[in-house]
Amino acid sequence: MENLLYIAAIIAAVGFLILCISLAVTFFSVKKTLANVAVTVEHLDSNLQDMTKETALLLHKTNALTEDIQYKSSQLNGLVTSVKGFGDTVNQFNHSMQRITSSVTNEVERNEDKIAQVVQWSNVVLSIRDQWKERKSLEEAGYYTYKAKQTKQEDPNYRSTL
Repeated sequence: MENLLYIAAIIAAVGFLILCISLAVTFFSVKKTLANVAVTVEHLDSNLQDMTKETALLLHKTNALTEDIQYKSSQLNGLVTSVKGFGDTVNQFNHSMQRITSSVTNEVERNEDKIAQVVQWSNVVLSIRDQWKERKSLEEAGYYTYKAKQTKQEDPNYRSTL
């Protein structure tokens, strides 16, 4: 039985040796992984610092842009107010023109007969004026109109047609 005890001790020693070897392999793998993690953390730290700087610059630019937009917006508000005032003025002008047009139309409708008489009389006056101009141009050209009983004594330019 003593042999059995030795065999059990050898089996236990071999098992312990296998356990130690597997723990050693595991620890070496963990050591390698932790080394990679450390390198990654270092790179992450430097990348994070770069990102922080870029974020700060971006934040400053955003603030400057916001101030610029607010300034331009306040200037634009004045322009919008001016355009609104111009639009109101145009609306008032249109309303005034509509009132004037309506008033003129009403007056023309009320005075239609008078306007027709004025047009007729103006046509008569223009006709008389045209006849007078035509007669004058004919006289200047040397033509005379027939006047009853015109004699040489009355007109020195009298030409006898007989």
